[in-house]
Amino acid sequence: STNCVKLNKLLSVCSLFLLGCTQSDSMELSDFSTDGCSLFIDGTFEKPDLWQECCHKHDIAYWQGGTQEQRMEADLAFKACVEKKTGDSTLAKLMFDAVRAGGEPYFPTWYRWGYGWSIGRGYKQLTTEEQAKVEEKLFKYQNSK
Repeated sequence: STNCVKLNKLLSVCSLFLLGCTQSDSMELSDFSTDGCSLFIDGTFEKPDLWQECCHKHDIAYWQGGTQEQRMEADLAFKACVEKKTGDSTLAKLMFDAVRAGGEPYFPTWYRWGYGWSIGRGYKQLTTEEQAKVEEKLFKYQNSK
C-alpha cells in the first residue's frame, strides 16, 4: 500500500512535468521572417520579383504551420499564385513539387512546415492560444514595414 502511494505520487509528478514541458514548447513562436523563395529565384531576369509575393504568402503559412491539410492548401494556393503571375503551368508545377518534397515539418531546415515553432512540432492544428500568437506576431511584422 505504501509502495502504491509512492508510485502514484511519482507518476503524478512525472505527468505534471511532462505536461508542463509540452505546453511551454508548443507556445514558443519565433518572429515571422521570410527569405522570399528560399532556394529558388524570386522572378525572371526581366522581372526579378515576379512571383516573390507568392513565396511571401507561402512563407506565412509555412511559418505558422498546422495540419497536413493546411499545408496542402498552402502549397496549392502557392502553385495557383505562381501560375497566375507567370502564365507558366510547368514552372508552377515544378515549384509546387519542390515545396512538397522539401517542406516536411520533420526536416531541420529554415523553410520547413511550421518553421516558426521549435523542431518536432510536426503536423498539428493550432490551438486558440497559438493562433493568437500568430496573429500578434504577424501584426507586429506588418507594422514594422
